[in-house]
Amino acid sequence: MTPDHHQAQDCTHFFERLDGLADVLAIKLYRLRLDDAPAVPMLPCLDHEAMLHEGIAPHAAAYVRDREGHLHEVVFTPDDHTVTLDVVSTMYESTPEANAAFRKALVQRFPEEQVQEAPISWLKGDRRVANACRAQVALSDVLAGPDLERTEAAVQRLQIISALMEKESRVASWGARTILTPFLALAVLLMLWSFGETNSARWLVAGRYLVTVGGVFFLYSGLKAVHLTEIGSRVWKRSAEYGLILSERRRIAKGGKL
Repeated sequence: MTPDHHQAQDCTHFFERLDGLADVLAIKLYRLRLDDAPAVPMLPCLDHEAMLHEGIAPHAAAYVRDREGHLHEVVFTPDDHTVTLDVVSTMYESTPEANAAFRKALVQRFPEEQVQEAPISWLKGDRRVANACRAQVALSDVLAGPDLERTEAAVQRLQIISALMEKESRVASWGARTILTPFLALAVLLMLWSFGETNSARWLVAGRYLVTVGGVFFLYSGLKAVHLTEIGSRVWKRSAEYGLILSERRRIAKGGKL
């Protein structure tokens, strides 16, 4: 058997052991293929497929619903023997208390695995992404909502908003680049003009302050543009993921498996 086959078997066994603890609603795969998968939507893990360095171990993630009705995302990495509870993607679909209780249940169900929780990152804008997505469509409707047409329309709106977010980030980026060139030219001219003047030291100090303040401003503007681009990209990937789930739900429903 190939290593990929062993990893796929481990993932299939993992989902089987989740039975009784939570219901699997959708599965995301990264560099794996499950032959004996449950009859739920199957889609690629877009977050990691978009990365080109391929330094991430094959894994499987699943959206699950616990016995209390809370949604969770569980990521299983066979090579590392880790089970990660990703609370970012299911924000507002669960509570901190429900996350803690489900993590405790995972520890009891999988004592041989290392169970951990992925923290919410302010730097990556996790809450801003969740708020933007939640304002248009709820994950619970995507995974199990009865009105597919209404949910698909909401996902399309989210895709349009993500495209607009990306365009806004480009405006911020190009704005910073446009102003940066004349600013640097002005700073250089001031520095050159100060040479030969009797009070050149004063002009040099003023020029240094100007360059420093301007550099800090442009650094902030550049980082902000990059941050907006990251958020827009993540919102787009979330909308693409929702669209794939809905397409898979329709396919399974036509086959009489859902």
